[in-house]
Amino acid sequence: MSDHRYRPEVEILSVTDTGRRRRWTDAQKVRIVEESFGPRGRMSETARRHDIGRTLLVRWRRQYRNGVLAGGAAPLRFMPVTLAAPEPEPVSAASDIAEITLVNGRRLSIATTIDPAVLVRLVQALDPS
Repeated sequence: MSDHRYRPEVEILSVTDTGRRRRWTDAQKVRIVEESFGPRGRMSETARRHDIGRTLLVRWRRQYRNGVLAGGAAPLRFMPVTLAAPEPEPVSAASDIAEITLVNGRRLSIATTIDPAVLVRLVQALDPS
C-alpha cells in the first residue's frame, strides 16, 4: 500500500555570503548616514554602495535625526537665542567688560551690567556641561 498522507514540500533557504546578519557599529552607521546626505538620489547610491536596503538607511537617518544614533557623541541640540536691542548707554571703559573662560575653552566677553538671568542662559547655551 502507498502512503496517502499529505506532506507539504518544504524548501530550505540557506545564507550563502556571510552566514549570519551583518552587524554595524554606531560609528559605521553614522558615517554611512552622513554620506547619504546630499542631492536627490544620493541616498539610493549610498545604500547600493554599502549593500544595504534603502529602508534600513531611512531608519538609520531617522535615528540620527532623533539623536538615538550619535556614534558616541552627544546628540546635537539647538538652543533658542533672542537678540535684544542694545542698551542706550554704551560701554565705554575697559573696566566695564568682564571676560569669562568656559569649561569647553570658549571665552565670553560681557558687560558687567548684564542681567544675571541672561548670563546664566547664555552660559548654558554655550557650555551645556
